[in-house]
Amino acid sequence: MSNKNYSFFQSVEDYFDKAAACTNLPSGLLEQIKACNAVYQMRFPVKIGNDYQVIEAYRVQHSHHRLPTKGGIRYAMSVNQDEVMALAALMSYKCAIVDVPFGGAKGGVKINPKTYSARQLQKITRRYTTELIRKNFIGPGIDVPAPDYGTGSREMAWILDTYTTFKNGEIDAVGCVTGKPVEQNGIQGRTEATGRGVFYGLKEAMSYADDMKELGLTAGTEGKTLAIQGLGNVGYYTAEISTREGGFKLIAVSEYEGAIMDENGLDINALMKFRKETGSILGFPGSKTLPNREDVLEVDCDVLVPAALEQVIHGGNAHKIKAKIIGEAANGPITSDAAEILLKKGTMIIPDMYINAGGVTVSYFEWLKNLSHMRFGRMEKRYDQRTYENLIDLVQRTTGKTIDQKEKAMLARGADEIDLVRSGLEETMVMAYRQIREIKKRKKKVKDLRTAAFVNAIGKIGSDYVSLGIFP
Repeated sequence: MSNKNYSFFQSVEDYFDKAAACTNLPSGLLEQIKACNAVYQMRFPVKIGNDYQVIEAYRVQHSHHRLPTKGGIRYAMSVNQDEVMALAALMSYKCAIVDVPFGGAKGGVKINPKTYSARQLQKITRRYTTELIRKNFIGPGIDVPAPDYGTGSREMAWILDTYTTFKNGEIDAVGCVTGKPVEQNGIQGRTEATGRGVFYGLKEAMSYADDMKELGLTAGTEGKTLAIQGLGNVGYYTAEISTREGGFKLIAVSEYEGAIMDENGLDINALMKFRKETGSILGFPGSKTLPNREDVLEVDCDVLVPAALEQVIHGGNAHKIKAKIIGEAANGPITSDAAEILLKKGTMIIPDMYINAGGVTVSYFEWLKNLSHMRFGRMEKRYDQRTYENLIDLVQRTTGKTIDQKEKAMLARGADEIDLVRSGLEETMVMAYRQIREIKKRKKKVKDLRTAAFVNAIGKIGSDYVSLGIFP
């Protein structure tokens, strides 16, 4: 079965049903967890040039077991109701897995942003936000959007400005959207968050010697080969952080214009500079061009990271995948039928709902920062620094050894916002993986990490519904 005739939402529901069979929850509760609670389909006119265009857009709130709901907004011609419902459902499970207290949501606007000017995109974004406000589908305690494919901090700033125009005087209004520019109540580390989360997830998964032995690998990330599909925000930061901090060797990448490979390793920053200068990754010195951009998925490597769109690995190409580990940096890059093929081959699939949760985790930190009206580290940084300096002075006095000023400054430095964000993200990813792995080890019927992740999410969401008194 190919990715073209297999519903994304059906894939998500297939995964859910497989995991639900491994739980003891009543069928009615499982149906409530599975269902999309609210689907808002809209059409609105926007004047583009001398003509009006009717824009098709969506916002889906999958689960209200916790509020606000949370999820990105994507701008793409592929946007449809099925896709947005699937992404909203994944957000519910994703938030539960990493213990972020949100329900899942997602938004989409069916446009190709590359065909519009910045001014036209602003008009579309502001009108979309207005429609959400009219139906009470946005607010710091209701539903909090974020960036996704085709959007970024610029669009989030437009959403914030539109919201505050309508909600003048609302004290927590800046918490209505995350992924904002840092200078407009955003947070340090949000841009890199999803890619950094992918690295932390891979690092933790590959730290278990027994698990890696089953794949024919040694524990750890140093020297492991890596292929990445998509060099957008997520793909770039996954590559940059994984090679710089994890010692991965990046051997293949693909982008819109094609795919390249270099078994000796690609320098991601040099490659991005080359692409900026030439408009393409093709022809990068030392690399060879692969016949098709999809061929990057079939490269013989230790780790494959699909970081583009959904359903790129399907029943038609799953048997060609050679990677030992697949980290689903994109949402839904593997169809459920393809997953069965890969699991039978012994491939480890680290599911999207866990490994790409870095974005929503740091969005949660941004939301907390907005509600507290204070940046992280402001209260404690200097206090911690003075405490460390006093400890160093005590060590020097009692041992007679001297620490030079450069080392002292490094050891005594208090944590900045970026340090706290990265620390919080790493803790989140490590603990979430350990929970998933423990479920896989403990439950005999659970054979893979995705099912374990779903079981974990279903259990947490079900517990919330029971505690709310909705189900006895």
